[in-house]
Amino acid sequence: MAQAKVLITGGAGYIGSVLTPQLLNAGFAVTVLDSFLYGQPSLLENCWHPDFQIIRGDCRDERVLRDAIGSADIIIALAALVGAPVCDADRIAARTTNLEGIQSLLKLRSKQQWILYPCTNSGYGVGEASNYCTEESPLKPISQYARDKVEAERQVLDAGNGVSLRLATVFGVSPRMRIDLLVNDFVHRAVTDRSLVIFEGHFKRNYIHIRDVARAFQHVMARFDAMKEQPYNVGLSDANLSKLELCAEIKKLIPGFSYLEAPIGEDPDKRDYIVSNAKIEATGFQPAVSLPEGINELKKAFTILRARRYSNV
Repeated sequence: MAQAKVLITGGAGYIGSVLTPQLLNAGFAVTVLDSFLYGQPSLLENCWHPDFQIIRGDCRDERVLRDAIGSADIIIALAALVGAPVCDADRIAARTTNLEGIQSLLKLRSKQQWILYPCTNSGYGVGEASNYCTEESPLKPISQYARDKVEAERQVLDAGNGVSLRLATVFGVSPRMRIDLLVNDFVHRAVTDRSLVIFEGHFKRNYIHIRDVARAFQHVMARFDAMKEQPYNVGLSDANLSKLELCAEIKKLIPGFSYLEAPIGEDPDKRDYIVSNAKIEATGFQPAVSLPEGINELKKAFTILRARRYSNV
């Protein structure tokens, strides 16, 4: 096609602030719709670009959304309250944004417009030891955040001309930084506190660097006809790690870091699973940033950043 026009809802967030310049550099025309809930200036460096447009508004406002969709060829629906804690803090805002906002988008878009949807592999909830969760595994979300994302994914795929990426726990540096994500949080504590107490350290997760998330969206855009109307897990296949294993990896690069597992107490986040990323890898996608590379990157970032404002909660 001629120069493709991309609308990113929530494009000034953690992922969007990395994805937007990548798409502009790849030759796409990009419009971002964002409410700037956190007052973030993360897209300022893109304002010089003639193919970058910005709309300040709420994805739940159908008048704003209708105008924003306009002539977009591709819609990347990043707008969301991300994470169980922030969703639990305002359940109404979470549902109206994470589910009802997607329903409005599906109602207003034309059937020819592609939708790329970021789901979460936390929808797998609690897996079975040694059994990898694949896209065929049952979804058992255990938080409102995961339940709403899983239902929104179902509706996107049922509507046609959509792809869902079930993202592993994302880590890495973004102009709209977040410290409350697991790897980011642990590295931040290693740099600033030099110590960490872990609850239920055997719980496992999968991880993916933020730049690889942006690359995964571009990968789908280049192969949309072959990949459409399906979900894909997106993570590092060599990083299905427990919290204790993650701490050991961090300690290799930050030797002064000490951690211990609490003998009593529970983690309110009960997710525990390992994930197979073989399906998207079979389409030719391979992550480019390893966990150690991301830890080193974060180590440098947290030498600069110390404020707790870089989080959602």
